[in-house]
Amino acid sequence: MQKHIILLGAFAWLLLFGRMESALAESQQYPVKPIRIIVPYAPGGGADIVARMIAQKMAETFRQSVVIDNRAGAGGAIGSEMAVRALPDGYTLAFVSGAYTTSVALIKPPYDPVNDITPIVMVGEASSLAVVHPTVPIKNVKELIDYAKTNPGKLNYGSGGTGGFSHLITALFELMANVRMTHIPYKGTGPALTDLLGGQLQVIFGSTPSTAVHAKSGKLRAIGVTSKIRSSAMPDVPLIADTVPGYYAPLLYGLWGPRGLPKDVVTLWNTEAAKLLRTADMKERLTNAGIDAAGGAPAEFRDALKSDIERWRKVIRAAGIEPAN
Repeated sequence: MQKHIILLGAFAWLLLFGRMESALAESQQYPVKPIRIIVPYAPGGGADIVARMIAQKMAETFRQSVVIDNRAGAGGAIGSEMAVRALPDGYTLAFVSGAYTTSVALIKPPYDPVNDITPIVMVGEASSLAVVHPTVPIKNVKELIDYAKTNPGKLNYGSGGTGGFSHLITALFELMANVRMTHIPYKGTGPALTDLLGGQLQVIFGSTPSTAVHAKSGKLRAIGVTSKIRSSAMPDVPLIADTVPGYYAPLLYGLWGPRGLPKDVVTLWNTEAAKLLRTADMKERLTNAGIDAAGGAPAEFRDALKSDIERWRKVIRAAGIEPAN
């Protein structure tokens, strides 16, 4: 009888050990199921376009589905909070643009935008384009300024939402150029861009990935670039800083997960993303979208987020921007 009990105990231990070993092996084989990347903006915007580029390639690398889940609203705050509250197991991540830092600079979210996330990798930094509808009698930044001063408030510009990136880079332009236009917020730059193409808006300061294709086709007119150097995607478009000295509004793209993300998951994503960003194909695709590939350690992405948040808090105070009702 005692021998039987010992044998049963040994069997139970082996069974438990086997389950533990199996669980450990599963964690080491990450990913073993589809991965969801929340993009907290509407489809068609710059972040959505870049996120889909990354997801497609990483799905091939991991041999698992990497699904984009667009959760637009509140300048990206809705989708970002969903990602923050997600289980930190590596199967729910967030891909954000500079709109992440602008939205939290305007409204303090119910989480810490730097310390309640796990930075993974900064994918790149891009310029934005100031574009106008072709029917608007504006061919360059100087003409935009002159028109806005002669017709204060008559130019309607769209953005991805109050306090969003496209809103604040336009507000910065208004401050520095001493002009006033009328802000029309949308739930994402994608819908705003649709209305600009339809002529319901006159101006957008939008991400290069989402606007360059329409400027190249002649559906929109690009008049200025927000970066310090000309965009590789639109090399003939001059810098806004050529007309408004000191104007600079970089747009970052990056991937993060909820706080507590396992270190091995962070390392895996960071390593594989860095490899991807170094490939000729991805470099070309990002360059064509006006994005300079980044990479680097997770800590570098964290530092970039902190710096950006402080930059936009200063603009918000100076422009007197209030949260939408």
